[in-house]
Amino acid sequence: MKQLKTLTLFLIVLLGLHNASNSQTATRENLRIPDILGYKTLKCDFHMHSVFSDGSVWPTVRIDEAWLNGLDAIAITDHIEYTPHEEDIRQNFNRPYEIALPRAEALGIILIRACEITRSMPPGHLNAMFLSDVELLNREEWEDAVKAASEQGAFIFWNHPGWQKQQEDGVAKLSPIHIELINSDRLHGIEVVNSNEYYPEAFEFGLEYNLTLFSNSDVHAPIGMTYDMAGGERRPMTLVFARTRTVPAIRKALFNQRTVTYWNNNLYGEEKYLRPIFNKSVTIKNPLVELTKKSRKYIQIFNDSDINYELKLNGHVEEITVPHDITLYARKTVLFQIRGKSEDLRGRKRIRIPYTIQNLHISPDELLPIEIELNVIFKEIES
Repeated sequence: MKQLKTLTLFLIVLLGLHNASNSQTATRENLRIPDILGYKTLKCDFHMHSVFSDGSVWPTVRIDEAWLNGLDAIAITDHIEYTPHEEDIRQNFNRPYEIALPRAEALGIILIRACEITRSMPPGHLNAMFLSDVELLNREEWEDAVKAASEQGAFIFWNHPGWQKQQEDGVAKLSPIHIELINSDRLHGIEVVNSNEYYPEAFEFGLEYNLTLFSNSDVHAPIGMTYDMAGGERRPMTLVFARTRTVPAIRKALFNQRTVTYWNNNLYGEEKYLRPIFNKSVTIKNPLVELTKKSRKYIQIFNDSDINYELKLNGHVEEITVPHDITLYARKTVLFQIRGKSEDLRGRKRIRIPYTIQNLHISPDELLPIEIELNVIFKEIES
């Protein structure tokens, strides 16, 4: 049995090296989301595993996957306390980073040294990032592990807070221990999305306690075994708004809560980030239009992002009829039909059409409101 396990791990590593050596035939798929507010929008995944804990791939494979999926930065966060391959892989908690770093530098992927502190609830599982030495976190008591991370200036966030193995009803709950960690500046973020699970309570906690919001894959198997990439599915990502594409800039952005979570064509985050993302994505090509009586015209709206924005009318428009529901498809121009309601309207009017975006969430119970602004000239029919 031990020989079979060793052979299996060897084949996994060999496959990873083979894939890496043939990457010149690979193509990178970029997720197009605009830069905003003077920041670069970086696509990141800060929670994943390799054979150095309970993952099934060599660390370099995580780099190749990140490059293929259009990511800018990742952290390989192997468990300290759970290492089921230890009979076959000599344990050194810094090795995943050391092995993956040359490949990351070759492909232009930013790699952050990190690990997962894996304990029962509370506090549950915590990821520590921007470490200088992971080995120092290998402590018997979780408090000592967190202290060792904090002494290295680590950024620490709470993983899968609604995970049913630790929260039987699947509902994230803040314990007094979590509150104490927040108040003592030893807990800085929380996963709103982990793999294919969304935790609305975690989203609320993040907003209430000023925690940085995360969406991560927590992938253990090869990424293609977890997400249907060929069918257009994307892994969850954390969008980080950083001044530059560097580790220090990402660290500063995380400590300043400059993130939005991306999952399943949904964005979850503060309005101050979601609104500029939408505004920079969408362009009205002909905002000035002429209408005669009850004629119909088409507005052309171009979406330059890779997010399908799903709009629902959120009010009443006096002068014209407009679509109740419309989707602004990614990288496409859609026709937005308007029609006059009255034969008596004359002159030029600025019309603001209120919508909510059904897949842009500024809280668990609130969607981003926007307005489509048009200038309409109402004219008489020439005889």
